Amino acid sequence: MHLTFRQVEAFLAVADTGSFTRAAEHLHLSPSAVSQLIAELEGALGYTVLDRNTRKVALSEAGRALMPSVDALSRQFALTKATALDIRNQAAGVVRVAAPLVVASVMLPRLMAEYRELRPKVTVRLVDCPVELLVEKVTSREVDLAVGPDRPVGSEVDRVVLYPSPWVVWCAPRHPFARKKSLTWKDLGSERLVAAGRDHEIHLSAIFRQLPSPLQVMPAQVVDNISSALGLAAAGLCYTISPAYVQAMALPLGLVMREITNPIVQREMSLFRSADRTLSPAASGFGEHIIASLSR
Repeated sequence: MHLTFRQVEAFLAVADTGSFTRAAEHLHLSPSAVSQLIAELEGALGYTVLDRNTRKVALSEAGRALMPSVDALSRQFALTKATALDIRNQAAGVVRVAAPLVVASVMLPRLMAEYRELRPKVTVRLVDCPVELLVEKVTSREVDLAVGPDRPVGSEVDRVVLYPSPWVVWCAPRHPFARKKSLTWKDLGSERLVAAGRDHEIHLSAIFRQLPSPLQVMPAQVVDNISSALGLAAAGLCYTISPAYVQAMALPLGLVMREITNPIVQREMSLFRSADRTLSPAASGFGEHIIASLSR
């Protein structure tokens, strides 16, 4: 038995209207095309579903028995069609996004709330992730997207630059650095430094090596999280260096920011996504929302 949904649509239209002509108008077909679809349906089923005479068309006994199942199929198809349209229009689906502490706690929740207003059927799931694992999460397909500071990527991951963020000093208002309008990299060796995380430690070491006169500024302590480094700095025990984008966590702690000049060194807040597979419409839509929002 081979049935098509077009045959089922024709059967429902004729049953609802009681007329091949009105059913044809509803389906945007000719009456002969509708008649042909009904004939094909009855041929596949092996019985008559519609009784016809010169005055009217009505369901046969077999047609009445079949109607509940056909009606349920029609409703399910309409639901499937609506879901397919939602997916095509980036209006439904699940998106997994990896982000490190600052991005996950400050930046992404706001973007997620904005996107829920635009696309209420899209579910965005936030995955906490160390900076050094962002690219790996995308490569392994554990997440659809990742947002964080620049990281090396291979051919399988695409990195989109969102905005540059200069490295700056964060210190307590009573710290000696707070009395300066700006600092140079040479100034940094005069006070105690706490570095945050392996990623920051590696980047700081690379920055120091690339300066015209290589500096040997050794951190007095290395902690895992930027929140710990900011807390130690807020207590006046040391200063810390990080990209300026951590200000949403630093300012509430009473920390002051001082630019580091000569030269100004920047990191790039970035979006990471797969370069070798097609994202779902929902993930693609949320990625474009991130790009549009953070690039501003």
